[in-house]
Amino acid sequence: MELGLDGDTVVVTASSAGLGRASAEALADEGANVVVCGRDSERLAATESELGDLDGDVLGVETDITSKHDVEALVEAAVEEFGGVDHVVTSAGGVPPGGFADLTEQEWYGAFDMLVMSAVWTVRAARPHLEASDAGTITCITSTSVREVIDDLILSNAVRRGVIGLVKSLSRELAPGVRVNAVLPGAHETSRIEELVEAAVERGDHDTYEEGLNSWSDGIPLGRVGDPRELGDVVAFLASDRASFVSGACVPVDGGRLRSA
Repeated sequence: MELGLDGDTVVVTASSAGLGRASAEALADEGANVVVCGRDSERLAATESELGDLDGDVLGVETDITSKHDVEALVEAAVEEFGGVDHVVTSAGGVPPGGFADLTEQEWYGAFDMLVMSAVWTVRAARPHLEASDAGTITCITSTSVREVIDDLILSNAVRRGVIGLVKSLSRELAPGVRVNAVLPGAHETSRIEELVEAAVERGDHDTYEEGLNSWSDGIPLGRVGDPRELGDVVAFLASDRASFVSGACVPVDGGRLRSA
């Protein structure tokens, strides 16, 4: 399917690894100019180099998405390099696990900055450019935890729901010029899951990496975890004119694990 993203400019936050990187890859593969960011300069440089072999141009900008100043500088760099911003994809790293009694007040504030305010700052900075675009879009990568809580992840369960409220509100406030959607990823074979599986193998919980990875597929009707690029392809579709009548949607990409409608 031709998505028509060739020459568009996309800012993807937290995109030097994980699902943000997979989204940036899918967009660059479609010919979009992609601005990627992260805090680790070496990993960011590697991502910029690797994605640079695709059809779109790629710019890496070292960014701490919990810093309003850094996020504003990220958008400014995109505009300076490519002349505007047509699409924004917000992603964020994980927040500390634990139950209610395990977490400090500061960790709650930190999770809010990481998951919600990073998206708010990005949209605020990019909004005039999105509205000037012929087909501005915002896609927020969240988690299936916004639909069904996950044990021992109370910060993700509680705070990520604020992003969904933001998405639904913006889809009405910014219409008709800017479409706003969310994707809700389930388990994908990101570097984070790879680390967890390798640690489980070292502890003796599993004999092999493949066995450990398969344990993550428990409860997934499709019987496996996702490839990050499968999530990235959905993000690219939502940014494209092929999804021109899709706004305010929250799309699960989880192999059918969610039981809620």
